[in-house]
Amino acid sequence: MSLNRSEKEAVVSDVTSLAAKAQTLVMAEYRGITVADMTRLRNDARSKGVTLSVLKNTLARRAVAGSAFEVVGDQMTGPLIYGFSEDAVAAAKVVADFAKTNDKLVIRGGAFGGKALDVEGVKQLANIPSKEVLLAQLLGLMQSPISRTARVLAALAEKRGGGEAPAEAAAEPQAA
Repeated sequence: MSLNRSEKEAVVSDVTSLAAKAQTLVMAEYRGITVADMTRLRNDARSKGVTLSVLKNTLARRAVAGSAFEVVGDQMTGPLIYGFSEDAVAAAKVVADFAKTNDKLVIRGGAFGGKALDVEGVKQLANIPSKEVLLAQLLGLMQSPISRTARVLAALAEKRGGGEAPAEAAAEPQAA
């Protein structure tokens, strides 16, 4: 089914707005994937904030012209599915994880930060932990010295024989 001019302009403007907000673009060949598998991939992508689109390559090239994803315009050939995500690793992670279980989805490349990524670059990007995991690791690192100091002070207080009793006595007001 071919699109008329106004429909093509609408597609280009939609994808241009997606590209303006996105940090990452991942492209994969989807030849031979069943409808059920494609639906599963789209549902997984949607739940992780990734927008997957099957586009005509000429429309995709026009949509990314002038954006950070223009660097992969020459790679936009063949039947491709385009994954855009605002999270730097989400699109790469969704596509790479699906490609591990379905050999019909072949990663072709992508772009991040104005630089083109090859297949290995996309896989490396997919191996980076999510933002939430990185924040949890950072918080754990920041908490570690504080909790160790608290344990040392508690052990020191217990060794001196004070234990918990002086802290409780100091907390209760004295009746005079």
